[in-house]
Amino acid sequence: MKTFTYTLTNQSLDSLIDFSLFKDEKNILIQIFCGDKKDILKNIVNTLVEELPQAICIGSSTDGEINNYEISTLKTVITISTFEKTTLEATYIEGTNSFKNGEFLASKLCKEDTKVLLAFTDGAKTNGEEFLNGISSINKKVIVSGGMAGDNAHFTQTFISCQNKILTKGAVAVALNSKSLKVCSAYNFNWSPIGIDHVIEEVVGNRVYKISGLTPLEFYKKYLGEYVAHSLPATGIEFPLIVQVNGIPLARAVIAKHKDGSLSFAGNLHKGDIVKLGFGNVELIMHNPLKSLFNKYSIKDTETFFIYACMARRRYMPDLIDIEIQPFSKIAPTAGFFTYGEFYHNDGFNELLNQTLTILALSEKDEANFKTLANDEIKDTVLSEHARSLQALTHLIQQSSEDYCKQSKELEIGNKYAQNLIASQKQFLKYAIHETNTPLSIIMGNIEMFEIQFGKNKYLTNIEVAMKNIFSIYDDLSYLVKKDQINNATHRINIVDFVRSRIDFFTQTAIKFKSKFEFIHKNDEIILDFNEIKLQRIVDNNLTNAIKYTLENETIYVVLKLHRGDCDLIIESRSAQILDPQKIFEEYHREEISKEGFGLGLNLVKRICSEENVGIKLESGENWASFTYTFKGII
Repeated sequence: MKTFTYTLTNQSLDSLIDFSLFKDEKNILIQIFCGDKKDILKNIVNTLVEELPQAICIGSSTDGEINNYEISTLKTVITISTFEKTTLEATYIEGTNSFKNGEFLASKLCKEDTKVLLAFTDGAKTNGEEFLNGISSINKKVIVSGGMAGDNAHFTQTFISCQNKILTKGAVAVALNSKSLKVCSAYNFNWSPIGIDHVIEEVVGNRVYKISGLTPLEFYKKYLGEYVAHSLPATGIEFPLIVQVNGIPLARAVIAKHKDGSLSFAGNLHKGDIVKLGFGNVELIMHNPLKSLFNKYSIKDTETFFIYACMARRRYMPDLIDIEIQPFSKIAPTAGFFTYGEFYHNDGFNELLNQTLTILALSEKDEANFKTLANDEIKDTVLSEHARSLQALTHLIQQSSEDYCKQSKELEIGNKYAQNLIASQKQFLKYAIHETNTPLSIIMGNIEMFEIQFGKNKYLTNIEVAMKNIFSIYDDLSYLVKKDQINNATHRINIVDFVRSRIDFFTQTAIKFKSKFEFIHKNDEIILDFNEIKLQRIVDNNLTNAIKYTLENETIYVVLKLHRGDCDLIIESRSAQILDPQKIFEEYHREEISKEGFGLGLNLVKRICSEENVGIKLESGENWASFTYTFKGII
């Protein structure tokens, strides 16, 4: 096997290529990697087919071309490979169904001795993953190499060719049939995930509609900025989504942007997939690729390298990309192009890759055994100062990302522990409250029976007052624990009778604290559509709060007043001035630490008022305080 590589500039093909070298060759493979216009490719293939009619000729438009040491753009690279022991067969299909395209090519070309299926597809319309699935439906063992055509990041029109046929959609392929051809296929990824996990929530095939509650366009705007989002898909291909498939990281780059904010990716994603944004790890990219790509196989007997690499690698580090390519050129003729998606075969599976450098190593040498290279046979490339800076920066990003992920996992574990602890505490409180109800009821029942039989005394009164305070606290805690299960149904309530009954309940408590109630109302009936449990928490907490803070021998005025279809409930008394009105409704806040209670009552009142659209007004001065609650929509 021999391979000759050419870069076409302004000269004619006749002056560039000595066609006489190939006149007697029977098995010729020509690949054309065209970074120029469609008519240029058309002229090239016409000339080649005319000059070498026995040759198999396939081509693709590119996002950059590879010819040994040189990386070019807007040029055309031609490779001519001759085989002694390998026969070639090619075909094409112009359909738009990616799966059927792959199925057709495989059924037409794959034979028992087919070692490699070299395939190019259009880069704008083909779903690369479905294309490979179509091939696998016919033959899962054959090595598939090649990629999806590019158009210099315009993402408008790509083209491929087979013989002198030019296609803007579909696929072309050539089968390399041989029993002696040695083949080694490998890839280098070197794109690292960064940031938090995100979930694919809505997707059809390769078109994603929702990522973690955002449209994909909003997602890219949020994490990569307005410019990247606006310039998609050209910019987004450098920042793919990375998903783990069978333990292998795969990149899915943006290939199309839609008006509804959805994005199409070069390969399928699935609902529930966990993805991260990816970035090019320059530190890894700039390592000698021979170490990582062929740590299992020797390539010193390779006769030809074909490289199909992602456009993102060239655009991510345009001044350094040759570092990846040069080591291969030192061993054997090397050629290829930068793609919109790379085809790769590994252990019976064909995968669509993005952001990768894929290598196809070929040899017809009998002695080619692909043994492991010794470490001293592989030399690291000497890096420039700029390259070293990029390497260091990438290392910083990678290490920071790893530290962040570690901290996130630790925080997640801590949050789960806290949530479990809170759940346990809540469950305990729920049981405790439930079990408290019965003995409280028994005590109150026995107090009432004792009073009926023996009459009141100061000791029973003290017990009764204490029990009513306990009941009020019990009701607050019970409400907080069970509020999600409380029936929020409303009823027609005469708030006059309701408030009077709660005043009667706490009258003895007020007397014990040397105060008294005065209930003022002009109407005997004010009908309110409200939840009874919530109304009781508002009234009870304000009455007990007034009892605690009213000065001795003073009156607590409870007023119901109608105005403009609303009803005001006013609780007013002489008391110490409220020092911090802004905090009075905060959880666990108490104006006087010496006073009994948990500081939950008024916070609970505020929550209920917010839920039920009840207005709150607090006024306080020297030796007085007034709370006003406005219930709207009186019936």
